[in-house]
Amino acid sequence: MEPSRIAVAGASGLIGGALVRSLTADGHTVVRLVRRTPRTEDEVRWDPEQGSVDAAGLAGCDAVVNLAGAGVGDRRWTPEYKERIRTGRVRGTAALAEAVAGLERDVRPRVFVNGSAIGYYGETGDRAVDESAPAGSGFLPELCVEWEAAAAPAQEAGVRTVFARTGLVVARGGGAWGRLFPLFRAGLGGRLGDGRQYWSYIALHDEVAALRHLLDTDGLSGPFNLSAPHPATNREITEAMGRVLRRPTVFAVPAPVLRKVLGEMAQDVLGSARVLPTRLLESGFRFAFPDIEGSIRAAL
Repeated sequence: MEPSRIAVAGASGLIGGALVRSLTADGHTVVRLVRRTPRTEDEVRWDPEQGSVDAAGLAGCDAVVNLAGAGVGDRRWTPEYKERIRTGRVRGTAALAEAVAGLERDVRPRVFVNGSAIGYYGETGDRAVDESAPAGSGFLPELCVEWEAAAAPAQEAGVRTVFARTGLVVARGGGAWGRLFPLFRAGLGGRLGDGRQYWSYIALHDEVAALRHLLDTDGLSGPFNLSAPHPATNREITEAMGRVLRRPTVFAVPAPVLRKVLGEMAQDVLGSARVLPTRLLESGFRFAFPDIEGSIRAAL
């Protein structure tokens, strides 16, 4: 890919920060969307909750990547926090899509990569699903449907639009695994519930590589599952964490305790999502870390 100008929303997050480092290392110019007054020429003001963005700052960008949003697993799902999760993602996406669509064709970005999540599929049990599966039911699936639909203005304007449905990112610096590593290092790790639920994960290295692949490959549009090709059960992941970190994994957290502590969010922790990256593999992408043990080692 020739050096490009790429706007990134969520540049300070786990995935966004890693993507920005990767892009700048390869000579691309990154325009960061910020919520404060811009301090440099490579910053653009926006407010996802209010649905506003300085569209002029996106003119001349080759691509826009939207990875912004309050963390789904950051705190208990109170009604107020659920609304914050929804509003930021939906209004933020709509603002970016409308801004992109409203630009003159000669300065309009050619591709819009919008974050989404494998939460789209909801509870799948032991059944493996890919991008051809319909949305599930519940808060996360309904959120993902609304989130992706908000990008319609960009699609209708002819901008290649991609939905990156990301799984659990295996990394030390944040997300679910950022909280798991200290527990397992302390010898306090163990399965959650009965441990039979599938977790669909992806190494941070592969997440960034997949986003770069979606940016760079003309003709790719629509949903892509960004999750490793070998989903693992919580029990298998627990055992792999123990092997890699050389720590016992004798503790287990019963489902009723998780429900009491986490509330509605426990459904996501105890639920099973066996998701396959069919379209990503068909597009020619190859995972550097396709299995759980390799993904854990990569994070370390």
